[in-house]
Amino acid sequence: NTLILTGVALVLVFIIGIVTGVYEGVRPHSFGDRSLSVIALFFYSMPSFWLGLMLMLLFSLKAHQWGFPFALPATGITSVDYDFMSTGEKIGDRIAHLILPVTTLTLVLAAGIARYTRGQMLEVIRQDYIRTARAKGLPERTVIVKHALRNSLLPVITLLGLYLPFLFSGAVFVEVIFSWPGMGRVIVDAIFQRDYPVVMATSFIFAVMVVVALWPWVR
Repeated sequence: NTLILTGVALVLVFIIGIVTGVYEGVRPHSFGDRSLSVIALFFYSMPSFWLGLMLMLLFSLKAHQWGFPFALPATGITSVDYDFMSTGEKIGDRIAHLILPVTTLTLVLAAGIARYTRGQMLEVIRQDYIRTARAKGLPERTVIVKHALRNSLLPVITLLGLYLPFLFSGAVFVEVIFSWPGMGRVIVDAIFQRDYPVVMATSFIFAVMVVVALWPWVR
C-alpha cells in the first residue's frame, strides 16, 4: 500500500513539477510565472500533515455538509461495501480513496521540482545552440521541446532518487492522517505501543528501499 501511494505521487510530482517549471521558464517574469511561483512557494512551505487535514476538511467534511456531489472519502483504502462492488466500481473506489493522500504528497514536493526545472530552463534557453535553432527558423515548440527541454531535464532526472526519502517520510504522516494501511501507519502504531522489533524492521525496510532507489545515481 505504501508503494502504491508513493509510486503514484512520485509520477505526479515530476509531471506537474516539470510542466509547471517549463511554463515558468519559457515565460519568465510574466504574470503566470509570478503567480505560479507564489503558489509553488506556498505549497513548498506547507507541512504535509497540515495540508492533508485542510484537504480532508474542505473536500470531504465540508463537501458532505454543503451537499456537493464530489465529496471524497477521507480515510481508508476502500469503502465498507467494497467487496460487493463490480470491477469498475472497485477501481473507481480505489482511485477515489487515493486522491486526497496523493494530492497531499504531490503538492508539497512538486513545487520544488517546478522551481528547479524553471532554473534549468532559464539557463538552457540562454545557450548559443538555442539561438542557432531559432535562427534556422525552427518553430518555437520544436525549440522548446526538442532542444531546451531535453537538455534541462538531465539534472532534473537525478532528483528522482533523492525525492524518494522525502516521499517515504511524508507518507508516514499522510498514512496516519488518512488512515491509510501502509508501512508509515504501522511504524507509528508500533512506536506508540513500544513494539521495538517492528519499529526496527520497518525502519530497516525503509532504509533498504531508499538505498536501492539511490544506487543507480551514486554508483
